[in-house]
Amino acid sequence: MTVIALLSVAPVTEGSMAGEVAKAVEALDDFDVSYETNPMGTVIEADSIDELFAAARAAHEAVDGERVSTVLKIDDKRTRDQRAHEKVDAVEAALGREAKRDR
Repeated sequence: MTVIALLSVAPVTEGSMAGEVAKAVEALDDFDVSYETNPMGTVIEADSIDELFAAARAAHEAVDGERVSTVLKIDDKRTRDQRAHEKVDAVEAALGREAKRDR
């Protein structure tokens, strides 16, 4: 089983959050997960929900600050394995093109 999630962890602060977000992303390296960071969060793939939750918790705890905001959206498809790129591939097949547009 593959569990896919979108994780966003950030301190509630003024100014750049990049350094603290980097700490959250770096914390994921201690777990058996794949991940890709994008402008809105980090997509994580894990073989179990337990590993996913442990990685998300570590990312949350890695961020310093008086207040930390964490959003975790999980797609736990229990009947079959599906990788994150397969979800994108399906949308692109329906579009008949790459799902990207540069301005």
